[in-house]
Amino acid sequence: MSYPFELGGETLWDAGYHSGQLYASLARGAAEFLELPPGLTPNRQGGCDVEPVALQSFVEGLYGLYSSTRNELLHGLAHGLLVTSLVLLERAGGAITLKTEHEEVFREEKAALARSMG
Repeated sequence: MSYPFELGGETLWDAGYHSGQLYASLARGAAEFLELPPGLTPNRQGGCDVEPVALQSFVEGLYGLYSSTRNELLHGLAHGLLVTSLVLLERAGGAITLKTEHEEVFREEKAALARSMG
């Protein structure tokens, strides 16, 4: 069973059921904390529709939180969600500007995660 993330009839990520649900739940929780919509709307097919503009704002907000602190706990909590969100955003045709000190690490992690996301 899968949990697809779709944009205009195109599947951006055909996540496994549990990983898709967990990602969507984490994104909703972080979006609530950031007071931003996550850009993900549950659909009748058992997945989420992606709204690129809202997802872009959410990812920018999440990255802003991540990059504004050196708190290791906050980095750890946000990191996996952020990398996954960056991959999903790129698949939706969006991107955000990363600080120079984060570019290489996130580029490598996104590439590795994107391969596992199919």
